[in-house]
Amino acid sequence: MKACPYYGSRYAVPAAQLVVLPYQMLLHEATRNASGIKLKDQVVIIDEAHNLIDTITGLYSAQVSGSQLSQYMERYRKRLKAKNLMYVKQILFLLEKFVAVLGGNVSQNPNTQHLPEAGVQLKSINDFLFQCQIDNINLFKVQRYCERSLISRKVLFVGSAFHVAWCSPTPLFLRDLKMAGLQNFLDTLNKRQGKEGTPPSSTDADDGQPKMASPLMHIEGFLAALTNANQDGRVILTRQGTLGPSSLKFLLLNPAVHFAKVLKECRAVIIAGGTMQPVRPDTVVQPLRFSSLLPFFLLSGHVIPPENILSVILCCGPSNQQLEFTYEKRGLPQMMEETGRILCNLSNIVPGGMVCFFPSYEYEKQVYMHWEKAGLLTQLAAKKKIFQEPKRANQVEQVLAEYAKCIKRCKQAEGPMTGALLFSVVGGKMSEGINFSDDLGRCVVMVGMPYPNIKSPELQEKMAYLDKTMLKTAGQAPGRTLIENLCMKAVNQSIGRAIRHQKDFASIVLLDHRYSRPAVFNKLPQWIKSRTQVKNNFGPAFAALRKFYWDKRSTCEATSS
Repeated sequence: MKACPYYGSRYAVPAAQLVVLPYQMLLHEATRNASGIKLKDQVVIIDEAHNLIDTITGLYSAQVSGSQLSQYMERYRKRLKAKNLMYVKQILFLLEKFVAVLGGNVSQNPNTQHLPEAGVQLKSINDFLFQCQIDNINLFKVQRYCERSLISRKVLFVGSAFHVAWCSPTPLFLRDLKMAGLQNFLDTLNKRQGKEGTPPSSTDADDGQPKMASPLMHIEGFLAALTNANQDGRVILTRQGTLGPSSLKFLLLNPAVHFAKVLKECRAVIIAGGTMQPVRPDTVVQPLRFSSLLPFFLLSGHVIPPENILSVILCCGPSNQQLEFTYEKRGLPQMMEETGRILCNLSNIVPGGMVCFFPSYEYEKQVYMHWEKAGLLTQLAAKKKIFQEPKRANQVEQVLAEYAKCIKRCKQAEGPMTGALLFSVVGGKMSEGINFSDDLGRCVVMVGMPYPNIKSPELQEKMAYLDKTMLKTAGQAPGRTLIENLCMKAVNQSIGRAIRHQKDFASIVLLDHRYSRPAVFNKLPQWIKSRTQVKNNFGPAFAALRKFYWDKRSTCEATSS
């Protein structure tokens, strides 16, 4: 018997008592309705809820590039006609205005079309509509037309290196299509890529895999985003010299308004996660102010015994160099060398695997090259074989497998090599969702504090919005709290990779004296914070770590005998 599991599970939903579904299907209203998910009087459990706010923001934000706008304009100007002519004309008019607001012209090649100015602008929704001269168009009606006509599903791009095939019942129809303008545009892109090499692609993508995508779904998403309340979002206009890479992006500032629809329908919503701190659930429900909403917060400890974890905040290195990895100081030779000396010392006492997290790929590369020149890599390699996190997602599994095999071989050989050292990046492929349990992660080292780029226009707009709409906490502006929360959320996700079960043990070493500040220290998970020691000098920190591993070794030997 052959059956589709997707449609089979959809038919089974009405009779099911427990339904497991991804975030997107639950939190995105259109997807939820299309999938037939009914939330009325249901109990909803949202796991890994530290991602909740970011997920809602991402689902209801939208971006279109100048190249996409030009492609869509060329395609639909020739193909969409007849009975829904009014709405088709409105879509074409909108596309033309979106290109014009970037400074481009729909009749010219987007990659050779130079814009009069470059830079980033942020607009309120109303200001953007006025600037585009589309404030007289009812976007709600256009959106409803797109939804009812299923226009975005009727033509599909099968994209692999920008090759295009239009879905059609017969091959003959493909030959008859008058798509010279679009084909010329795509040929131009192909020639450009042939000269410049491989086109940029997401590191998450698998090589050579064609992707199905509707050419109008991006536009639909952007139009839907523009129907949000004026105060709930901003439009970001990014001009990058030519029209092709320039873009329009809608940034959702108030995710609570969309989560409100879930809360109103459900009987109860449980927001759960192992590392919810520093993001509390009340940051989502606070702006909603429902009279029927009764929030209840429960904080539980970890299953591991206190003696199985040692967390150390290290303020100075072996040569008494203060550890402060700010953007201005982290590139100093003495700072990078001090970090290398710390890892060399730790590699002498840590059994099995060590995972060292850096704030970015660029900094990890900079440190690696400096250590190579200074000879520190050779010292590290004498005790631990060194692995680096790959940038491409399809290489992660192979690196992890080799890392695990190396640790196992070293443990069995009982030679001078004590295991392996893995260099990872906060927010990268290995900072969330991958378990470094047991010998894979006996020590996690966090180099510096991974603060986001405060100069980012998007982040600045979010900070300004929070400062206007939310109250100060502990005398600190909400925008500043957001910056610290983003940093510590990334830290907590990374350092939580090591402790994965009750009998597991590991140490956590935070390299930066700023972790000892109360405002930052209190954002660590409670089960880590209660077992964290602040060490102003390297000597006492090293002694505490050495005793920790000696005790664990003695315990393991006693248990095995």
